[in-house]
Amino acid sequence: MWVTAVVAMAENRVIGCHNQLPWHLPADLRRFKAVTMGKPIIMGRKTYASIGRPLPGRLNIIVTHDVQFHASGCMVVTSPEAALLAAQEATQGEVCVIGGSELYRQMLPQLQRIYLTIVHHAFVGDAYFPELNLTEWREVAREDHVADTENPYAYSFLVLERQV
Repeated sequence: MWVTAVVAMAENRVIGCHNQLPWHLPADLRRFKAVTMGKPIIMGRKTYASIGRPLPGRLNIIVTHDVQFHASGCMVVTSPEAALLAAQEATQGEVCVIGGSELYRQMLPQLQRIYLTIVHHAFVGDAYFPELNLTEWREVAREDHVADTENPYAYSFLVLERQV
C-alpha cells in the first residue's frame, strides 16, 4: 500500500484559512478528483466539515478524537494508525491523505508520495503544510501553469517521492 498526500499550498505554506481554501483553482480541483477517485481518502474531522459531505467514488475515512462523531457514508476512526489499517483492508494500492494540517503532520513519516500543488501567491491563513526535509524527497514530475481566465493564480503541479 502506498501512502500519499494530496495537498495544495501557497508559497508561504498556507493550506487554509477559517477551515476553507483561501483560493479557487478549478484546475487543482480537477487534479484532486483525478488523483483520489477510486482510492481510500483519509481526512481529519475539520477537513470533512469543510467539505460537508462524503466525496463520491472513494472510501472516506475520517480521523477524530471524538468517539461520538458520526458521518453518514464515512468510516470514522480515532487515530491515524486506525485509518491506515482501514485503508489497507480496502486496497493494496494507493491511499490518499487529504488534510488537514494536523493530520498531514501526523502522517508525514508514513508518506511515500506527495501530490503537491503550489499556488504562486502568499495568502493569509491559519493552517499550514508541515516543512519538508527536501533531502528526503525527490521531484519526479512537475507542470507549471500561468494564471488564466479560470484560474486566477499561477500554480505548479508537483509529484514528490520519498528517497529510499
